[in-house]
This record gives sequence, C-alpha cells and structure tokens, in this order.
Amino acid sequence: MYRRAYDYSPYSQYTTVYRTMNIVLHQPEIPANTGNIGRTCVATGTALHLIEPLGFHLDEKSVKRAGMDYWEHLDVTRYINYEDFIQRNNSPRVWYATTKARQTYTDVAFGPNDYIMFGKESAGIPEEILVENEQYCIRIPMLDEIRSLNLSNSVAIVLYEALRQQGFAGLEETGHLHRLSWKND
Repeated sequence: MYRRAYDYSPYSQYTTVYRTMNIVLHQPEIPANTGNIGRTCVATGTALHLIEPLGFHLDEKSVKRAGMDYWEHLDVTRYINYEDFIQRNNSPRVWYATTKARQTYTDVAFGPNDYIMFGKESAGIPEEILVENEQYCIRIPMLDEIRSLNLSNSVAIVLYEALRQQGFAGLEETGHLHRLSWKND
C-alpha cells in the first residue's frame, strides 16, 4: 500500500505522488546531514523517521539550510527511542545499513513501504539492534581502510537502489531543459 503525498516540483502544481519508502535515522548527530537527507526524502517522496536523542535541534539553521525550502514539505516523524519507533510502526520490515553487515544492499529485494535505518555518524546502529536483525543488515561495499561513508551519501546510495528496484514508482524519470529544447524532441 502506498501513502498519498503531493509533488511540490516546479513542473507541476501539487500533483499526486506515492510514498513507497521510509528512511530512519537512529540518533543522528550532524544537522547538515539530516538536512541533506530530508531534501533527498522530499525529492523521492520518502518519509523520514528520526529516533531520539538527536544531536541538534530541528530548528537549527544548518538543518534548514541543507534542506533549503523543501524542509516544510518533508514527511517527518520523531520517536523517543527505538522501541517507540518499532511499536508505533507495527513492527515494520526494517533494513539496517551498517558497515558490519555480511550482505550488500544490492543483494536484497526492497519492498514497497520498507524502512531503511542508518545509525549515528560516530557509532552507527547499536550492535544490540544489529544482532537481533542480522538477516536484515546490509552494507555498501568499500575499501577496508575506510571506516564509513558520509551519512547523507549512504542514504542516497541505498535509497535510490530501493527505488530503482520498484521502477522509480511516481518519480519523474526524464528531465526538462529550461531555456532550450533537446534536439531529438
């Protein structure tokens, strides 16, 4: 089942889009990362879920600057802790993005309305959560000398794979020039 939302793009006046995915940030610490992730969520019709404590206030300038004028259109929900998140979402299917996983994000089949969780920048998702959900832990391949990728980059990489697997449902797949026309139009 898809959640109805509205497209605020400059090319359409409030057309309907369908939210199919959910991004979960477990105790994010850097406001600019959360702002960037919020903007990506708005651009893809994805809901953002924030599990407290947050390392910043959501009204900080850096969050809104990174999210720009899209922040007011973000479908965002806050939770007091991980248990609150699980309970309020009726034990959803959650993929846990972690450098510690044994399978990559391209090895799994994401479904509509799945949740993809990312941990805080300094420590990731608590291992207590990971060991209880090993079959749903996924990683982005990288060299072993690198501890991790930037959080907002990681979210974009995994989210777009999930959306690709769903045929980019509801997303505009072709772009438009502003002043000129493509030669083959």
